[in-house]
Order: sequence, then structure tokens, then C-alpha cells
Amino acid sequence: MLTPLRRLFSASRSPRQFIPSVVPGARHVSSWAAGAGQPFHHGAMSTNRYQIRLAGRADIPAILDLIGSTAKWLQACKDTDQWARPWPDKERRDTRVEQGILDGLTWIVEDSHGMLAGTVTCREHGNEILWTDQEMAEEAAYVSRLIVSRDLAGDGIGAALIDWAGLHGAREWGAKSIRVDVWTTNLALHDYYRERGFEHVRTLDFEDYWEYPSAALFQKPMAAVDQDAAARFEPAEEASLAAR
Repeated sequence: MLTPLRRLFSASRSPRQFIPSVVPGARHVSSWAAGAGQPFHHGAMSTNRYQIRLAGRADIPAILDLIGSTAKWLQACKDTDQWARPWPDKERRDTRVEQGILDGLTWIVEDSHGMLAGTVTCREHGNEILWTDQEMAEEAAYVSRLIVSRDLAGDGIGAALIDWAGLHGAREWGAKSIRVDVWTTNLALHDYYRERGFEHVRTLDFEDYWEYPSAALFQKPMAAVDQDAAARFEPAEEASLAAR
């Protein structure tokens, strides 16, 4: 990760107030497709179910391929410079992906045929370049590298996976909110997170935009999680036992 950079906050550094409850009051929110703010058709929530498991070293090529294909789609179909080039460069990007797997933070989603459907990384600690010490003293689930296969776009996987990651953090370390840093210039993606119940905390302004191009910070309380959507992901071990 880069050394601390000079930054200017576009909003106050004071932390948001969190709703502490995890289960009571969880609400249903209309879904969007994951990746770049493509709208998902509102109406009945998809009931398709998927298996989820921790990623291993053998999954690195598939995850990198998924990142590459999504980057090409973003450049071809969306008005954004997100992932226009590996950040900060390919070597360090790939190392960051591998480290998330080695640290047991990255998850793989597969469909009923064992095909890669998506991936997400969820961690207990935030990036000190982005979040204040006071904010990081509060339990949260920090979600990153949320990517869904374009073949399954429109099934609401990305939105549901955000909620799954939040509940995972709530169970494992008592997270009371979900936090994400979003590509600064991808305004459609900002709208996507707002649609999912997130509030904009602030956007950091670096002297050189490419020093940290994903600096729009969003969060939502765990009480806003859609538990039915999160339940679409079944641990692979349990799915295997059920099939026997």
C-alpha cells in the first residue's frame, strides 16, 4: 500500500452514527447489478442460490481473468476510467489480490455447476489512508474487489453479496456497519451504493488523482442489510453435505 499521502477532505472527519442492531429492522432494498451501476430490474428478488467458499491459490488466475474481463467491459460500455489500467501497476495489483487470498479474506462464489460467479474481499480493518482513527475504532466490515461475472449480470448477485459480507463481518468480529471505498469518478457506481442503503461519508481529494483513484467513501448500518438476499449464498461445505 502507498505511504500516507497529502489529502483534503470534502466533508467533516467526524464519524457517522451507527445503528447497533444486526438483525432487528433489517429491510429489503431494491437491487442493482454489481460492477458499474447497471440497473437491475425492480420487482421480485431473484431466488437463485449460489455456493460461497474461501478462495485459494488455485483461484488466483480465475480472479485475475475476472478483473480483466470486467475492466474491458467497463471501458467498452461505461463512461468511466475505472480500471482503465491496473492500479497502481499490474505487479502490485496482482500482489494485492494474492495477499487477500493468503490472508483468508477473499471469497469465491460459484453457481450450481461450479462455475465462477463472482468474488468479494471482506476485512475487519480499514485503510488508514482513507478512514480516520476514530472511525476505525468502531467495528465495521470493509468490502472490496466485489466483482460479478458478466454472464450473470442482472441476477442481483453483487447487491446480495455486499449484504452477505456485512453479515459475515457481524458474525466474525461484531461489525456494526459495512464500508466501501468507491472509484472516485464512477458516479453511476456511487448511485448504485446509495440505492443499496449506503450513505456518502466523504470523498478524499489527492494531489494526483491516480495516487488513489478509489476515494469516495460510503457506509451503511448493519440494520439496513437484506438478510434474505444474503441467504442466497450457501457455504460450499454445507452444500456438499446436503448433496450426499
